[in-house]
Amino acid sequence: MMHMTFYWGKNVTILFDFWRTNSWLSYSLSLLALFLASAFYQYMEDRRVRFKILAESKPASSEPSIETPLLYGRAIRGWSLARSATAVLFTVNSAIGYMLMLAVMSFNGGVFIAIVVGLGVGYLVFRSGGGDEVLVTIDNPCACA
Repeated sequence: MMHMTFYWGKNVTILFDFWRTNSWLSYSLSLLALFLASAFYQYMEDRRVRFKILAESKPASSEPSIETPLLYGRAIRGWSLARSATAVLFTVNSAIGYMLMLAVMSFNGGVFIAIVVGLGVGYLVFRSGGGDEVLVTIDNPCACA
C-alpha cells in the first residue's frame, strides 16, 4: 500500500522494491544514507557552480581591443571541454536531486526529515561561503530566463 499522507514508522520502501526497511537498524542506516546523499547533492551543486564560474572567467590577458568582435564570447566559444564538463555535472546533480525528491515522496516522516536536514547541513558546510563567497553576475535580469 502506498501512503498518500505522512506517516511515521520503520517499515518503508525507498525508491526501489529491494530497498525496504523492516528493522530499526535498516531504517536508521537508510536515513543516514539519505542524509549523506542530500549533503553530497549540495557539495556537487557547489562544485558545479564554481566550475562554471571558473570555465567562463576570462584570462587576464584578454583585454578587449578595437579588433575584438562584439560577440566574441558567443561566436567563438562553441563546445569546449569545460562547457561539456559543466553539462555533465549539471546532469549528475539533477539526477541526484530527482532521486531525493522521489525518496521524499515515500511520505515517511523520517525520510523527509533526513533529506531536509541533510540539505541544510550540506548547504551550511559546502555552500554558505564563510568568507570566500563567489559573487555571481546574472547576464539576463529576467526572472523567467
